[in-house]
This record gives sequence, structure tokens and C-alpha cells, in this order.
Amino acid sequence: MPPTDLSLRDLRSFLAVVDEGTFTDAAIALRTTQASVSRHVGALEQALGVRLLQRGGRVVTLTVAGRRVVAYARRLQDEAAGLVRAAQDEGGEVRVGFAWAALGMHTATVQREWARRHPGSELTFVNSTTRFAGLTEGIAEVAVVRRDPGVSQLASAVLGHEERMAALPVEHELARRRSLRMADYAGQTVALDVATGTTTPDLWTPQQAPGSYREVRGTDEWLTAIAAGRAIGLTSQATAAQYSRTGVVFRRVRDAPTVAVHLIWWRQDPPAWLDELVAVIRETYARTA
Repeated sequence: MPPTDLSLRDLRSFLAVVDEGTFTDAAIALRTTQASVSRHVGALEQALGVRLLQRGGRVVTLTVAGRRVVAYARRLQDEAAGLVRAAQDEGGEVRVGFAWAALGMHTATVQREWARRHPGSELTFVNSTTRFAGLTEGIAEVAVVRRDPGVSQLASAVLGHEERMAALPVEHELARRRSLRMADYAGQTVALDVATGTTTPDLWTPQQAPGSYREVRGTDEWLTAIAAGRAIGLTSQATAAQYSRTGVVFRRVRDAPTVAVHLIWWRQDPPAWLDELVAVIRETYARTA
């Protein structure tokens, strides 16, 4: 008989009779009527084409076929319960993708606050140096990005804003300053992370424009080029908080536009915990604004 003819309610009633010993006690355990239990057990027997229980007498017993079936019935019931938990469970691991820097200096604070509010649930940040930070690859349920996704299938929420920082070789003349302006980049070679970076040439006016650009892919390659003295950089303050590289120093750029930090997710499939996660992160950013 095909599995589509089997009902979980039928299995539950059958196992309740086996465990409780009578239809009456099974009905009490399931908080239903004896007639309902009898009907579901009968439906299961009809679907399987065999008698599973010996009626008569004070206690119901399993037939030979019933003894063969009971272990499978328990397994199916457990699998169904696991399916429900997988679909509805808000605990366990919450996976947030990121291409670089996660939430910067806020990362650990948000993780601790999530754990406080959701004991037994772990907020995990997973790295993927792709445009959508692991969301489209399926390794994360939501992702932190610092560019508007611009894709109709994805929804986004702004979590907060971060200042921009200059990244400089330690021996560079600008590294001696406590802070910079955008005009200080004029004539310099600037490293651009073309994969997931937030820096683009249109951030500068023609009068402030760097002399040239050096394209790199990923934060590690970006930092390596700067440490080697081949370029300077402009980045979010999250980079300065999360990355330390020998030979590289960070300085605030006073007049640079801030970077918007976005959380993105599939528009048609938002996680059940989405609103609370957005709220926790926004509260954390607001405290340091």
C-alpha cells in the first residue's frame, strides 16, 4: 500500500493503544474519544490490509503483523515530529552570512544579547566572500551586507550606519595624521575590493579623485596590497574593528559618507525570528551612534 494512504493520526492512535493497553486509556492519553481512536486504528488496518490488534478481553494485544509494524510506526512518528521541529523550531543555530567584518565591534555584543534572550539558541556568523554573503548559496538564512542588494527576490533592512576609515601603510606620510579628509586621497593609488567592498570611484569629486585604482578581490588581498605599500584604502569602521594586519593602520575620514549596513533575506521566505534579530542589532548600533 503506498505511503500516501497512511495518516499520522492513524499511527498515533495505533501506538497509543499499544502503549496504554486499551482503547479507553488511549483515548484519555490523546484527549479524544474512544470512538475516534477506534476509527483511526481501523483506518490504518484498512490502509495496510492487515489486522494489527487483537480485540476482545480487557487488554488489547498485538497481532503478528502488529508486532512487525509497531517499530516502523514509532520511527515514522519520530520522523514526523522531527520534521515539525525543523520547520518550526526557533532555537538551535541561527546562521548569519557575512562577506567581511560581520557586524564589526558589535558582533560579539549582538551574539551575547541573542543568547541572553534565547537560551539554547546560538547566533553564528558564517563567512562567504560572495555578493550576497552566503544567502544565495544556502549556507545562511540571512546575511549582513554593506551594499543595497538591488534584487527583487531579496528583502533588506538597514541595521545601522558606520563611519569610514582610511587604511594606510604604517610608513605612509598620511599615517602620521590622526584623521583624514576625502581630499587627502587626491593623486593616491586606492585599493578597491571589486567583489564585496563599499568603496567606489564616485565617492570622490573630480577635485578629490585618486590618481589611480588597484582592483583586488576580498579583504585579505586588500589588506595585503596596503601593507605592501602598493595602495591605500577606504573602508567601513567595522574593518578596523575586526581586522588587524601588521603594517596597516586605520584613521578616521571626517567628511566621508557613512556606510549603511543591511540585513538581507529571501523575500518569500523570511525566518520566524527575523524581526527580533533586526531589533537586537539596531538597538546595539543605536547605543554607539
